[in-house]
Amino acid sequence: MKKNRVVITGLGVVAPNGVGLEAFSKAIKNGESGITFHQQLADLNFSCCIGGIPNISEEKKLEYLTPLQLRGFNSSGILYGCIAGRDAWKDAGFTIDKNSDLDFNSGTVFGTGTSGVEKFREAIYKLDDKQVKRLGSTVVVQTMASGISAFLGGILGLGNQVTTNSSACTTGTEAILMGYERIKNGLAKRMLVGSCSDDGPYIWGGFDAMRVMTYKHNETPKQGSRPMCATASGFVPGSGAGALVLESLESALERKATIYAEVLGGNINSGGQRDGGTMTAPNAKAVQRCIKDAIKNANISAEEIDTINGHLTATSKDSLEIENWTKALNRKGTGFPYINSLKSMVGHCLAAAGSIESVATVLQLKEQFVFPNVNCDTIHPEISALISEEKIVKKLKETNLNIAAKASFGFGDVNGCVIFKRYN
Repeated sequence: MKKNRVVITGLGVVAPNGVGLEAFSKAIKNGESGITFHQQLADLNFSCCIGGIPNISEEKKLEYLTPLQLRGFNSSGILYGCIAGRDAWKDAGFTIDKNSDLDFNSGTVFGTGTSGVEKFREAIYKLDDKQVKRLGSTVVVQTMASGISAFLGGILGLGNQVTTNSSACTTGTEAILMGYERIKNGLAKRMLVGSCSDDGPYIWGGFDAMRVMTYKHNETPKQGSRPMCATASGFVPGSGAGALVLESLESALERKATIYAEVLGGNINSGGQRDGGTMTAPNAKAVQRCIKDAIKNANISAEEIDTINGHLTATSKDSLEIENWTKALNRKGTGFPYINSLKSMVGHCLAAAGSIESVATVLQLKEQFVFPNVNCDTIHPEISALISEEKIVKKLKETNLNIAAKASFGFGDVNGCVIFKRYN
């Protein structure tokens, strides 16, 4: 059976350092951080009082959702996902018309972690106050896990698979690979893929309790997220959404669409919380196997990878991740690819991380640059012992790139790695 080649024809992004492709692209090239101090977190006695929240005005919301949809609306992740998804769809050259015909060739896999937690909290208070009749008609769609794909499916009139996946920090990367497989196997012509994450204390509180977030930079928020740095002290929480339109090459060429890059393949696996892997720590063997199997699935060699957008959260696991990459690729020192972490600018956007970071990775291939690792002034000695420091760029680097790897390693010991290629 003939397998379709899969390309990327549209991008959309809502990130702490830029809403929309133009603003985001400029920010990552300039190393601009979107991490700020939040008084609400301090008032709630959080140790970490900084985080990344996209800046969206009330006027901006009305460009994407109707006044009726916004009535009683209180689900930040769905808002971010709708903005990124609609932007990606328009960027791919499609019009958005509520009266358009149902499109059985197009679908979506759009993931999330926890949906509508603020709306859920609001509903709980009303229920406890015996006000069930005042919950409103949109509580279910705002709080169900598949709320984001339900919204996008209706806005765009998608008639193919419309679903939501959820795999912690690996969600966005997994969504890309799920959509890729569907197109490759001829089950859809195009798939809108991506992920989103709510923001705020009711999402971030559990991580603060686990003490995995930094508490040392409440006075200097933009310096707080420090992947691969010797002075990293924990991750900074973030939020937002990333979206990509995947399409069969045949369909993209037929309609003369702009092609950002090609998806060559990838792999998803789990460490099973065995061999050193736990709910929160990766099984190194499984991580290495995920990377190796992604390379095999993409039908390339490890030597062909020019740049890596890592998971790299600014925790004690950064050194282990670099070690896993060196072993999986069998490349060290100056022979290692360039590697960067978008989390230095936006924090860890949780379920949205993989998709936002994939948008950044694809932009690098399209425009031939490597965005800088900010706040990495002194590289962790365990990392510099493995790879050359010149591979961790600290300023924007314009260079020839052909193949990029993007990986995510999430809670539950789940892994995902996708391989992108520059389209010529």
